Amino acid sequence: MLHAAHASRYHWGRAGGPLNVSIGEWQISRVYAVLGRPEPALFHGRRALEVARRGHLGRFYVAYGYEALARAAAVAGRVRDRDRWWKKARRTGESVRDADDRRMLFEDLASIRGAS
Repeated sequence: MLHAAHASRYHWGRAGGPLNVSIGEWQISRVYAVLGRPEPALFHGRRALEVARRGHLGRFYVAYGYEALARAAAVAGRVRDRDRWWKKARRTGESVRDADDRRMLFEDLASIRGAS
């Protein structure tokens, strides 16, 4: 799972653009969080957020950058950081226009709060 996420990110870093890179960094962050490895999850979550912001990818991708950081902070046991990033993700996500995208984000955010 981890190798596949890194390989996918490598591929899309060569063949894609900022959108693909941001998604790939988010995906790697999520895998590290699932594996209980907060430091690399935080590292890749920061990268996902940075690329989304710098690339002007829109609120959905910025919100998912915050989601990655909230999840990584939860894995690290950093409750204040988790809550801070969670709130930023929620606030940013409230303005996502596509209802399915917004629902998916909020379901992912609920799984962070429910897991802690």
